[in-house]
Amino acid sequence: MNLTYPKDANTPVSSLPFSPAVRAGDLIFVSGQASVDSTGKIVPDTFEGEFRRSVENMRKILEAAGSDLAHVVQTRNYVRDPANLTRYNELYREYFTEPFPTRMTLTNCLPTTLHYEIECVAVPRT
Repeated sequence: MNLTYPKDANTPVSSLPFSPAVRAGDLIFVSGQASVDSTGKIVPDTFEGEFRRSVENMRKILEAAGSDLAHVVQTRNYVRDPANLTRYNELYREYFTEPFPTRMTLTNCLPTTLHYEIECVAVPRT
């Protein structure tokens, strides 16, 4: 199987040892995206602000890989505070529509420096 590591000038970077995305055949795996700027520095914000920045970072990575949010088949979501679950579901519906991707959500799992993180599996745009 041919593996590629798509990225472009808009792809958020990190000093941590991982690839933003790996394409394996017709599957695109996107590493966890948090509220970081283009250099990988954490940008603290409200839950909503971090959610939006994280999903927008994931969108940039998907674009570089030839995909988009409409072609996401699975998301894994990490919400630090369960009190944010109602808002999380509201925001999620702004970015993903029916039929929704499969989804997993964990709470009480992030360091105090983050409110939210998301990763996904997608397919290329056709």
